[in-house]
Amino acid sequence: MSKQFKHYDSYVAFMDVIKAKNPHEPEFIQAVDEVARDILPFEEENPAYKGEKFFTRMIEPERVFIFRVPWTDDKGNFHINRGFRVQMNSAIGPYKGGLRFHPSVNLSILKFLAFEQVFKNSLTTLPLGGGKGGADFDPKGKSDNEVMRFCQSFMTELAKYIGSNADVPAGDIGVGSREIGYLFGQYKRIKGEYTGVLTGKGLSYGGSLIRSEATGYGNVYFSLNMLERNKIEVEGKVCTVSGSGNVAQYTAQKLIELGAKVVTLSDSGGTIYDKDGIDEEKLAYVMEVKNERRGRIKEYIDKYPSAEFRAGARPWEVACDLAYPSATQNELDGKDAAVLVKNGCKGVFEGANMPCTPEAIDIFRDNKLLYAPGKASNAGGVATSGLEMSQNSLRMSWTREEVDDRLKVIMGNIHEQCVIYGKDGNDGYIDYLKGANIAGFVKVADAMMAQGLV
Repeated sequence: MSKQFKHYDSYVAFMDVIKAKNPHEPEFIQAVDEVARDILPFEEENPAYKGEKFFTRMIEPERVFIFRVPWTDDKGNFHINRGFRVQMNSAIGPYKGGLRFHPSVNLSILKFLAFEQVFKNSLTTLPLGGGKGGADFDPKGKSDNEVMRFCQSFMTELAKYIGSNADVPAGDIGVGSREIGYLFGQYKRIKGEYTGVLTGKGLSYGGSLIRSEATGYGNVYFSLNMLERNKIEVEGKVCTVSGSGNVAQYTAQKLIELGAKVVTLSDSGGTIYDKDGIDEEKLAYVMEVKNERRGRIKEYIDKYPSAEFRAGARPWEVACDLAYPSATQNELDGKDAAVLVKNGCKGVFEGANMPCTPEAIDIFRDNKLLYAPGKASNAGGVATSGLEMSQNSLRMSWTREEVDDRLKVIMGNIHEQCVIYGKDGNDGYIDYLKGANIAGFVKVADAMMAQGLV
């Protein structure tokens, strides 16, 4: 952070307080820092927001629940995991945000995700507050019965704190259709009512068409808006995509449909690079490996031996026109960003939450790359969750085309908000991170102002 930064001294003092109040929470501090750089100057320069500490209040969760989750495996052994729900901000609607089941889950990660969710949900223009939850449970390698028992135990406690008009969780890493089904069934069993308390549900019991596809599709739609504004065609462009889960799969699917050439996918074991491009048939095989067999991405080269598997590597060393980080937080660092710039990459569009480190973002901004922050570009998932909530309330289902059309409109509206607040200098460059941060902040702060000091 340069000392030429506007209001540098007040920014440093502010972040010192945040670090002291939230020790041992690096992901949360990183998320706050990223937003503070834009919001603190904005608050100082806008009398309507100055002095009322809206941003300070947004950083403090309204409430946090931590609970134990006991369960038994198929051999009758007892296990204890830790469950969480962070209810961050409800100024514009009920808490909304996913549940993550992964060994890395801790309070820092969930606070960062809940904080990001507040801004993301605000940008959708839907009446949704921000929250996040999960557990340090790893569903990989577990039987369906073990996952069911864990989900039922988890929901037995979580049910005390959620509801269709209070807090509506969804899926995230480690929580797919299987887990949502078990969680929903247990909630219904406990409460004795059929309600839209979870999103990402199966189509047979209140789910929405294209909910699974929405985060990946939405990221591509957002990137199309950015590319069109800069007169860049996506057709024929070489694209690197990281991850091989839900977001990566449907990001790749939509890019392939639009005529782009997707050449990478990855998981924690490494990256596959297919110089010939991953087509629809190859992607279907990836989906089979990942969604049905719960296998590893390296199995791709067993079927397509002309491709390479690069153990322990990330996709960013592969030369590309467009990059779509879609795996997890901090997967693209400053070194990776420098390689992307050197190789002529024209844009980076975040499908995951905070996949780029602060050093990487600084490099993108300094080199005037098109950079889409996740709070804007991956909001398609929660936007479609909001549409699922609407369908549940209306007791009706919209067609695939209707939901997709609404998603395109929402992503277009988010893009326009980012352009309005992201103008940076007189060269026409749009700082989409600045635009997303300020646009998300304004709506929440205005609602907080109207509701008083609560």
